[in-house]
Amino acid sequence: MAISSKLRQQMAEGGWIRKMFEEGIALKKKYGERNVFDLTLGNPVMEPPDEFRRELRRWTNDPVSGMHRYMPNAGYPETRSAVAQHLSSTTGLPFTMNEVVMTCGAAGGLNVALKAIVEAGDEVIIFAPYFVEYIYYIDNVQGVPVVVPTDSQFMPDLKSLQRSISRKTKAVLINSPNNPTGVVYGRDVLKGISKLIAKKEKEYGTEIFLISDDIYRRLVYDDVECPQVFGYHSRTIVATSYSKDLAVPGERIGYVAVSPEYEGRQELVNGMVFCNRVLGFVNAPALMQNVVRVLQDTCVDIDAYRKKRDSLYSSLVKMGYSIVKPTGAFYMFPKSPIDDDTAFVRELQKHNTLVVPGKGFGAPGYFRISYCVEDWVIEGALPGFEEMAKKFGLR
Repeated sequence: MAISSKLRQQMAEGGWIRKMFEEGIALKKKYGERNVFDLTLGNPVMEPPDEFRRELRRWTNDPVSGMHRYMPNAGYPETRSAVAQHLSSTTGLPFTMNEVVMTCGAAGGLNVALKAIVEAGDEVIIFAPYFVEYIYYIDNVQGVPVVVPTDSQFMPDLKSLQRSISRKTKAVLINSPNNPTGVVYGRDVLKGISKLIAKKEKEYGTEIFLISDDIYRRLVYDDVECPQVFGYHSRTIVATSYSKDLAVPGERIGYVAVSPEYEGRQELVNGMVFCNRVLGFVNAPALMQNVVRVLQDTCVDIDAYRKKRDSLYSSLVKMGYSIVKPTGAFYMFPKSPIDDDTAFVRELQKHNTLVVPGKGFGAPGYFRISYCVEDWVIEGALPGFEEMAKKFGLR
């Protein structure tokens, strides 16, 4: 047996996104690229902003001696300082480079943070629907995922959260704007979560961290505010990346930051720097650290995503699909016309249209659409959705 039984089970249960993406590749070979409408992967088709290209050219055309060598495991001091200055300006808190560790994307940051704080058997709370790999990140450090439901609008159920926090709870992990729903947690939600954490810390005499996956924080629509998580709870850790802001997911560049209000922050940051190394990341990519240094306020054209959302949302609602309108990220999470979301996805696939079943996000009965695709993909997918709406009685 080449792999462990545990890994085999995880691969079978948790690979829905990649599984559907790979099936899309097979369909494209069979029917041609323009005849398959793949809405599975959050892989932006937008090109990076001109500012990114300018900086990339500058560093490659006029290289600095030693720029491809190792640097401190936490990252270049200049880049960490630039991130800290940006965080200070957006939060009003006194960040310095000593609260920032550059990482291999937000995923690297989350793994580093969890490795630093979680003991074997500790519980980490996540809200369903969730990004499926959270389960495996927690398992990587021998933690125990505790799944808490959300309400009909995909907002955290605070009563369920209160019941779920135990003496073993080490962290509550949130993601806003959310993958897969596209909902944004407002100030009241963040206040509610933070008050419950503080209450339980006092009750149990423990430390509970609030970890926020902020990878989509800048991708918000309709003048909706996506508040900074810092400032609500002193033990806050944020992991994020430039993957979506700059449309460079393949470059694997991000950071993790610890609130300057946390008294134990220096030991925690030192621990995360060590974890960056021993987890095999070693350090974030050198070239990308240099490139993003001056791009802290740069972002792709968010309005282009909004237009895609509006077109797809209005079309599906007219067909009869039930959808909580997303106000951030580039996903929507419609209710499946039938209880078996996997069966629905298979039926839709017969029309060369691919989406991901909600089962893959801990929320059976729904399916995820990624609309960070070319417009022709969205337009080509609509007839398949229309046929499904007719077949299952939505029209």
